[in-house]
Amino acid sequence: MGTSLIAYEVLIGAVVIERAVELVVSKRHARALFERGAVEHGADHYPPMVALHIAFLVGCALEPWLEHRPFIAVVGLPMLALALAAQTMRWWAIATLGVHWNTRVIVLSGAPRITGGPYRWLTHPNYAAVVVEGVALPLVHTAWMTALLFTLLNASLLFVRVRTENAALVAMR
Repeated sequence: MGTSLIAYEVLIGAVVIERAVELVVSKRHARALFERGAVEHGADHYPPMVALHIAFLVGCALEPWLEHRPFIAVVGLPMLALALAAQTMRWWAIATLGVHWNTRVIVLSGAPRITGGPYRWLTHPNYAAVVVEGVALPLVHTAWMTALLFTLLNASLLFVRVRTENAALVAMR
């Protein structure tokens, strides 16, 4: 295994750790929201979303190794920059939403709509970050099949997710 592939696998490991931290934060936020009377919407799409994101990370880790994908610096370095920018956007959105951020759609009735941070410019900055990361992270080490498959499957899930979230926000006002 080459040095670039080892470095890439370390990157994927770091993303896995980051996702675990997200889940801890999400569970803490969910508990706090439910204690205040919040309601979950669209729970049925959550398990497929989790499965897709796990498969994405597994694909990122395995495709370059199994398919002997090369590291091509002219592609990989810009994709690394985009993947890191997506992580920055994701954590900016999480910090901006505070306790209202969650991996599920949990809405507290009467809570004001958040319009600061990245929400000044984007309605769903976290999902924008997911889309960018879904392309960029695998392409750091030319895992193009993972990037393509995740992008297509994620588009259908995000369609459901955004509709569910928008409807929940309107219903809870």
